Amino acid sequence: MIIKKLSLYNFKNHSEKKFEFSPQINCFVGNNGAGKTNILDALHYLSVGKSFLGNTDLNNILKDEDFFTIDAEIQSEDHEDNIKILQPKEAKKVIKKNDKSYDRMADHIGYLPSVMISPYDSNLISDSGESRRKFLDSMISQTDSEYLFDLIQYQKTIQQRNALLKYFAKNRVWDKDSLEIYDDPISKFGTKIFEKRRTFVEKLNPIVQNFYQIISGGKETVSVIYESHLLNDSFENLLKESLERDRMLTYTSKGIHKDDLLFEMDSILIKKIGSQGQQKSFLISLKLAQMSLIKELTNKTPILLLDDIFDKLDDHRVSQLIELVNQENFGQIFITDTHRERTESVVKKINEESIIFEI
Repeated sequence: MIIKKLSLYNFKNHSEKKFEFSPQINCFVGNNGAGKTNILDALHYLSVGKSFLGNTDLNNILKDEDFFTIDAEIQSEDHEDNIKILQPKEAKKVIKKNDKSYDRMADHIGYLPSVMISPYDSNLISDSGESRRKFLDSMISQTDSEYLFDLIQYQKTIQQRNALLKYFAKNRVWDKDSLEIYDDPISKFGTKIFEKRRTFVEKLNPIVQNFYQIISGGKETVSVIYESHLLNDSFENLLKESLERDRMLTYTSKGIHKDDLLFEMDSILIKKIGSQGQQKSFLISLKLAQMSLIKELTNKTPILLLDDIFDKLDDHRVSQLIELVNQENFGQIFITDTHRERTESVVKKINEESIIFEI
């Protein structure tokens, strides 16, 4: 999949911007605050329908404007598609493919897979399990069209169950039968999600380990381990056994919404013993593994978005990353940087067609 053209209207700090891209390497260079990362965020929108920075859609509308639009021409092997994202201030976001709106957001996810490597990746190590669950869900959603649908249904049902638990507590009533109505859908969707997460991580882990050895050359061994309540029990049993606890807490305390990924080095959490350099090497390995696995499972080459990595990584790791990207034939690449000369030097090493845009 190749993004041929991109048009932005009222998106973040860009009132109007148009680009015609190289099928291989595209670089955005300029001062901090010029809006380079915002262009990568627009490309991320094309892939998964939302900002990678976590901003709400309405906050991405240019100040004092009533909407933003992201419009792109995308070339696949045998045809060309138009993807358009429209976010009005007073209405829901619309995503269209060839002028036809999607019935479900989940139907678009996976059409244009992408992987982002950015300074914010360090949050995956330092933050709570929620950020790692979102990362895992984002990866799987790009390879499995039904996964996101199942996840949305699960989350809706958990919210309804939690609302009922809070209602019981507030009104000092209890109706076990009403609560058990949610057990079946929670178990059905939750178990499907669990199985897909477990299988995905089992495939991901050895790829991460391989890339880490290449990048770091270190003797230590890293691992990505899936942690879930369902590893040791069925969902039905979990709900029954935690019923009284849920009643006291007024929320569902066990389930796949509490899953986590453990990032370990020599069987110890990497955030506890990994140096800054080791953590950076691990994160690059994780993202390259994500890219490799998406490519393997979908037969689509994801676009690679590299945000400001040359300011955050030392020359050795940048060289290793570029060399791996070149060897793995990772497809279309988008890079942001503040120094044109540095970008040109790096791009020459990849030996592919490139365009540098001054922002």
